Amino acid sequence: MTTPVRLRPEIAALPPYRQGKQASPDAFKLSSNENPFEPLPSVVEAVRGAVSLNRYPDASATALRTALATRFAVTVDEVHVGAGSVSLLAQFVLAAASVGDEVVYAWRSFEAYPGLVTVAGATSVQVPLRADGGHDLEAMAAAVTDRTRVVIVCSPNNPTGTTVSTGEFESFMAAVPDDVLVLLDEAYAEFVTDSTAVDGETLTELHPNLVLLRTFSKAYGLAALRVGYAIGASYLLDAARATAIPLAVTEQGAAAALASLDHADELLGRVDRIVLLRDQVRRALIDQGWTVPEAQGNFVWLATGEHTAAAAQVFADHGVVVRPFAGEGVRVTIGEPSSVDKLLHAAQQIVDLTSR
Repeated sequence: MTTPVRLRPEIAALPPYRQGKQASPDAFKLSSNENPFEPLPSVVEAVRGAVSLNRYPDASATALRTALATRFAVTVDEVHVGAGSVSLLAQFVLAAASVGDEVVYAWRSFEAYPGLVTVAGATSVQVPLRADGGHDLEAMAAAVTDRTRVVIVCSPNNPTGTTVSTGEFESFMAAVPDDVLVLLDEAYAEFVTDSTAVDGETLTELHPNLVLLRTFSKAYGLAALRVGYAIGASYLLDAARATAIPLAVTEQGAAAALASLDHADELLGRVDRIVLLRDQVRRALIDQGWTVPEAQGNFVWLATGEHTAAAAQVFADHGVVVRPFAGEGVRVTIGEPSSVDKLLHAAQQIVDLTSR
């Protein structure tokens, strides 16, 4: 009998990341927070023009980093680009935390966080969300110890959609030691309309231990091309670059991101349409009797608790694929306008079934 290969026990016990369930051709896929709009023709043309498939891409994505540096009024060395913001999260956690160290984050939040911490060999410290689905930053600051190396703040929070206010975040940063890395995950920043919400791009110069993470996957609709970026102190970004898998950002991805920056106004106009629909859907759900957290991403959160599996099935029966979190709730992406009637009909049926 062949002896099994010896693996790290914590990795062997770690379930692999599962993306949102794929939808059949006649159903709406509202499980992965994807942008429903097709890429702009100019972006598609930029991708078609990046055809040197036999050549490696620029490992440092210099042109894209230069454009982002101009956009954020920082130096090129203060910009790091990776294959989506989740890969950047992995790099920073690996750079700062190891065996015996702790990483603090709110829970529930982005489901990749626990796995990233485990892979680094560190220990997760999960701080429960407030009753309104928001981060309890006071409790998170209190959870920081001498073993803490990283704190992750997700605003808007995935999957509840709530934001951290500027005042809350500033008080939090004042309470966290300067030698603890704070990662502000703003993957959905472009969808935020709350003027009190924290905006990381105004804060990295004030807090040398803060790194801002954003992505082209959501608002810019480049999920398939995997491009994210980080803004922060160059020595912190150098540490992340040291842990990165080289050449992870393709020439096509960088070209699409550059073209998207050139046409940002048009793309963000699409975001405005998604935001308008998001707010309409949230109001309709509240009118049905749901308690829906203040939604500031491109999704809404329904706390279905013990009825989560049944609720996900009701949505599926109506041709809507959602993202269930067992025993907690479902996250529903704001997708095509034509999906709204099915979404709301399913949501009403769930209310009717669970109120009997």
